Amino acid sequence: MQAINYIPQPIDTDDVRLPEELESLVEQMSKNVHEVWAATRIAQGWTYGSQRNDEKKTHPCLVPYEELPESEREYDRNTSIGTLKLIMKLGFTISKP
Repeated sequence: MQAINYIPQPIDTDDVRLPEELESLVEQMSKNVHEVWAATRIAQGWTYGSQRNDEKKTHPCLVPYEELPESEREYDRNTSIGTLKLIMKLGFTISKP
């Protein structure tokens, strides 16, 4: 089985610095990351619950982004930042028309 020997090898983006003008984009992307995750969970039959329960399909993060604990918003921000840094590392530019 290959999963036993799997070693993740993400592209190193440590040398990429996001311009300050992308800060608002990071927050918009982070909110959208959460919205996509929540919509998927709800479509799978999950509902809000104060405790995560996989059997009952309840999750405490099925709330609007603004109501998430800061640790969860930070997780979404890190996903967004990682995505933007990868785009830049691959040679693409991000600009607003």
